[in-house]
Amino acid sequence: MDSRPVLQLRDLVVRYPGARDATLFGLNLELGRGQRLALVGPSGCGKSTVARAVLQLLPPGSLCRGELRLAGHDPRRLPAAGLQRLRGEAVGLVFQDPMTRLNPLLTIGEHLRDTLAAHRPGEDSRALRQRAETLLTRVGIAPARYGSYPHEFSGGMRQRVAIALAMALEPQLVIADEPTTSLDVAVAAQVMGELTSLCRESGSALLLISHNLALAGQWCDQIAVLEHGQLVEQGPARALLLAPRSALGQRLVARARALEGSRSVAPAAAAPLLQIDNLRCWHRLGGPPWKPRWLAAVDGVSLALQAGETVGLVGASGCGKSTLCRALMGLAPIRGGSVQLQGQNLLVSRGRSRQALRRRIQMVFQDPLACLNPQMRVGDAIADPLLIHGLASRHQARSRARELLQAVGLDPAEQFEQRLPRQLSGGQQQRVAIARALILEPQVLLCDESVSMLDAEVQAEILALLRRLQQQLGLGLLFVTHDLAVASGFCHRVIVLDGGRIVEAGPGSELLLKPQAAITRTLVNACPRLPRS
Repeated sequence: MDSRPVLQLRDLVVRYPGARDATLFGLNLELGRGQRLALVGPSGCGKSTVARAVLQLLPPGSLCRGELRLAGHDPRRLPAAGLQRLRGEAVGLVFQDPMTRLNPLLTIGEHLRDTLAAHRPGEDSRALRQRAETLLTRVGIAPARYGSYPHEFSGGMRQRVAIALAMALEPQLVIADEPTTSLDVAVAAQVMGELTSLCRESGSALLLISHNLALAGQWCDQIAVLEHGQLVEQGPARALLLAPRSALGQRLVARARALEGSRSVAPAAAAPLLQIDNLRCWHRLGGPPWKPRWLAAVDGVSLALQAGETVGLVGASGCGKSTLCRALMGLAPIRGGSVQLQGQNLLVSRGRSRQALRRRIQMVFQDPLACLNPQMRVGDAIADPLLIHGLASRHQARSRARELLQAVGLDPAEQFEQRLPRQLSGGQQQRVAIARALILEPQVLLCDESVSMLDAEVQAEILALLRRLQQQLGLGLLFVTHDLAVASGFCHRVIVLDGGRIVEAGPGSELLLKPQAAITRTLVNACPRLPRS
């Protein structure tokens, strides 16, 4: 067996075109066959740049200096055909969002068949299809779905397809860049289990790029900590998480442990700020008019939210969490029940009264970049809701936008208001999204997976910001997350949904220790936690 490292980086320097400073600066990293290494660090530390450098997917004009060897080859010195062959046969890549990898016009089977055919031109179509169906089976997808399109798959199933594509040619190295960020913990555990199992069977090395320290510790043998493009610490996963040596490692672990902490119960108010009774949101799936088929996405949910209280909504994908939020925002049809906001029925109000009530509920989405207009400057994006509702002049709206930029920690506002969203970090983009949601002075803020795409440090910053704003403004927060540990640490109460119904509720710390419902036990068992001793 070849004992040479699968991946070897020595004194690697990468600088993007037009950048003053290098993104990677003297990076040394080595990965042997069958090893599993997690690369962690704060946003902007260079984690994803490592993957781009290895695959030579850097923008034209980038500087890439130092030693770089993949499966014994320097990809920078290969001709185009050789580089393409190396990318497919020596390294497989699993992206954060599988939809960026999948062509919506091709079936799942065509994706796999085309990948195999490009590297095995001598095989006939029957053999290629058989190999593609075998790959689907290995990642838990029935071969009968060979002819399905990506939009017909859930997020977890699409990520399984991405894994099948990455493993199709049994590469020596698999790079997984935040592969579970958008998945609930149960599906994430399944996906990571399948990925590591396939790597073990094929003897492939795994380079996992992640902001989730607990996930890294659960699935990898080694953890490497990256800061400002340099390796500041590397060691066995468990030992590093229990006793990190570097200042950054200590800070990341401390922040991650803080997110797993617990909170006391909020004091009860005289009357709920938001009262939801027997809410039903059903989606019609077809069928004849006299016998329609329905999907009960939300089926009889009742809950109360007090001013200054945070209620967490957790559950597996498809349990109804996001549908409930969209229904409260008026973005999903409601089939029955009632929603009382400060004693007023949101569902029966009409005209200006309804519009005024709706303004009191605002939402912060999972991906801030996707919900911000890429052509609109930050100050204008925050001020825009006031102008849409005719609540302020343009000058007043801009002045209020500056105040909110400062309130969410983007200070001085003058340095940020003229920037475009893509010129901000992920944490800064989420702060802008929060400022825009607050400019209409809501009483209820719906946070739909609003920190799941952020690293542990930025997560802690955003959650601390939400706590501070909640205390200052008396906000009621409905906090949707797939991470029960984060919900336990941030929320006063946690509600577990399954099949559109509430199956369990209580303090998050109690649910983690003594889960009663089957889905809660599944979520707790799948939830990666930092080692304690």
